[in-house]
Amino acid sequence: MDKVTLKIKKLVPGAKLPVYGSENAAGADLYALSDHDIRIGTRETAIIHTGLAAEIPHGYVGLIFARSGLATKKGLSPANKVGVIDSDYRGEIRVALHNHSKYEQTIEPYERVAQLVIMPYAFAQFVEAEELSDTERGEGGFGSTGSK
Repeated sequence: MDKVTLKIKKLVPGAKLPVYGSENAAGADLYALSDHDIRIGTRETAIIHTGLAAEIPHGYVGLIFARSGLATKKGLSPANKVGVIDSDYRGEIRVALHNHSKYEQTIEPYERVAQLVIMPYAFAQFVEAEELSDTERGEGGFGSTGSK
């Protein structure tokens, strides 16, 4: 497994650095930075501060995903489903958590709120074409590769 050095700046002294939950975890936990409980009403979104900024290396992207425990137990997940942190962004990493449940939910100070995955990406050169190559699937859309 390749390791990438990721510089993290604490914007607030009490901020907690991301932590991997296990040796083989793909995502590192991000923690809420707050001195009080954050209440998120049903079908509402709250911006959760982490107090961190990152220097993601060129050619990599930071992706913010839901924590499965929060999603299944509390109905909380990132409002945009997957947050994207570009390598040229230097501002605070924040998580927009949406409450999909029918009950108000609470985020406690320093609770794990999302996971950060660092991945390489390809920068595409978009070229207009008159024709595209044929495939067995062709123009089959949503659900077209499922069982028949």
